[in-house]
Parts: sequence; structure tokens; C-alpha cells
Amino acid sequence: MTTESHTAHPNTADILIVGGGMAGASAGYFMADDARVILLERESQPGYHTTGRSAALFFENYGNATIRKLNKATRPFLESPPDGFAEAPLMTPRGAVAVATEELLDTLAHELAQSPSMERVDGKTLFEVAPYLDPDRIVAGAYEAGAMDMDVHAILQGFLRGMRAKGGRVVTDAEVMGLTRTDGVWHVETRAGTFSAPIVVNAAGAWCDVVGEMAGAAPIGLIPKRRTAFTFDVTLRDGSTADPSRWAMTDLCDETWYVRPEGGRMMGSPADEIPSPPTDAQPEIEDVAMAIDKIQTDTLFVINRPHSTWAGLRSFVADKSPVVGFAPAAEGFLWVAGQGGYGIQTSAAMGRFSAALALGRGVPEDMVALGLTREELAPDRPGLNTA
Repeated sequence: MTTESHTAHPNTADILIVGGGMAGASAGYFMADDARVILLERESQPGYHTTGRSAALFFENYGNATIRKLNKATRPFLESPPDGFAEAPLMTPRGAVAVATEELLDTLAHELAQSPSMERVDGKTLFEVAPYLDPDRIVAGAYEAGAMDMDVHAILQGFLRGMRAKGGRVVTDAEVMGLTRTDGVWHVETRAGTFSAPIVVNAAGAWCDVVGEMAGAAPIGLIPKRRTAFTFDVTLRDGSTADPSRWAMTDLCDETWYVRPEGGRMMGSPADEIPSPPTDAQPEIEDVAMAIDKIQTDTLFVINRPHSTWAGLRSFVADKSPVVGFAPAAEGFLWVAGQGGYGIQTSAAMGRFSAALALGRGVPEDMVALGLTREELAPDRPGLNTA
């Protein structure tokens, strides 16, 4: 498929990818095996927005049924990446526990029923994996021993470095200003110049519907949602401090807060999903204060003030499954969108799936074995808000 004339026309490729976050980088890595790829990133560095603000936990049972298939298909790659992909392991053991107060035991039971790899824990075992929980509030948990920390930076850079090694190119400061298609070729006007290819991959994160509109594709109803996070020093109610490095990640099973170790401190979040326009998301003081109050209610932490705060956008469509497929009304325009909060832990599977479609191949056999189909990721599937 490689374009033979690319030396004379360096801005011409087989595939243009819009967006240099995890979606675009993983797609480019696998597409570059058999095509000339140029990745266009609007910021001065790839992964600035959602990818760079991820909670960085691989949790196989996190997400709906489609997401969980993609999680399973990604895990082997992250556990055993190709030689030279990274200098250190991409994942390290962490463990995660969804916990319940007395009032939330039915919610916890539902979570256990949906997640066969999780086991119910209570009493001594629960407080060994998460000794910061308040025993007067938290009565049981669902523990996922296989949850892993992910090195997001290493994963992203591995995909980008690997794509370049295969002949791909990354262009930064290349915000898309317009798209037109002439004689079977897309022409993408950016702040870094105009680029051309028969196929455009829309991996623009929160901006995917904006880019789709430029291309004349029907919208997929993408809604960016802000999530707030912060770090804080480990101080407990009795005034003691502790090393959190071996503690599990913990979330209240109704998804109103979560905490996890982060660089000698703890990271906390209200697990909020606040609709937002595509933007450089910033934390709101009220959201941070609300999270601190919730976390202090159910744990032994005393959070006098956060050490750092940030926010990121997690973009969803109506059914909260990703969208991967060619737009029906825009020839050669491939959606890779709507990863929500699952983009890192589904990265390799999403990249391989999108590459298979772009290169005219079938769904990879291992994903077929997991029951994943084109239809459940298609941009024209029933239930999406494409009006």
C-alpha cells in the first residue's frame, strides 16, 4: 500500500492520522507495518490532553462488555511487548478493590457477579490490601489481584518510537483547519501545512466530532466529560504517615471516589463525568473539595490540601463503547474515537483493530475468539446519537 512518490512529496502518505494521543499513536504503530503513515498532532507534544492525564491502571474488569474484550486483547501486548518497545516493564502489580458501605452491599454483589476474576474480601484481608479504609464505614470489597499499574509515558513513547522506526512521521503543532476530498484523496489543511492521503484516521480525542464535521461525516454524538484528579500527602487520622507503595487502588463501588498510590503520595478523584466542550480541561476547586470530603468520610486519610490538581477529558458516545470504523458518508474517513476512560488499557487492541480496517483486513483472530465484531464498534451502529 505504500505510496511510492512520498520522497518527492513528503506531506503525502497512505494514511493520515489526526491526533497523537494513545488512540492515534497505537493506530499508527500497527498501520505503519504496511503503509506510509503521517500523524498530525495539534499540540507541541503528543499525548498532552487525555493520555497525559490518565489514572494509569490496567483493570481488566473495568468497562462494559465490549471494553472488557478489548482489555483482554490488549493485556498480552502490555505484559510482553515486542523487543525494543520499552526499556522497562510496561505494567507492574498493583491490585484494585471496589469497596462498599453497608448500604452499598447490593451494588458490590452486582459487581462481583459481572466480574468472575474478582473475589469478595472483608475483615482482615480487606484491610491488609487497603489499610487506609475506615473500618467503621467500609464493610466489604471485591478484589482484583491482577490489576496493574501502567507506565503511560513508556507505552505512548513506545508506539510513537516504533511507528517512526517503521517509516512513520509525527508532525506537531499541526491543528487541523479543514479537510477536503478530491479524486479519492483527502487533503488536510493544518497549521503546519497541507497533507494528503487516501485515508484519514480521526483519532482526535475530544475533538473527534469537530474533525468529523470538517470531513462531512455524520456525528457520532461524542460527549467529552471532565474528570478531576489530585495528589495528596499520606497522613492518617492518628497523625501517622506511611509508605503507600504497596497499597491497592480503591474505589467506592458506586463510583463516587477512588484513590491510588502515586509517586510516594496518593492520587484521589471524585470519579466525576462532567460534560464539557473540547478544551484544555482544568480542575474546578469545588470538584476537588467534594472529592476530599468523600474520601475523608470513608477512609482514614486527613487531606489538609492537595499537593497538585489537574483535569482531563474522557470522551464517550451513548453506549460508552469505542467507535472504530469507516464513516458511511465520507469515503476513506476512519473513526477511532470514544475510548472514554479506557484508552490506555485498550490501546494495543484498538490499534490492531483500526489497522485491520484501514488495511482492508478482517478482525484479528484473537479478538474474534473473544466475540468482538465490527458491528459493535461501527460508527453507524444502533443507539448512537448521530442526528
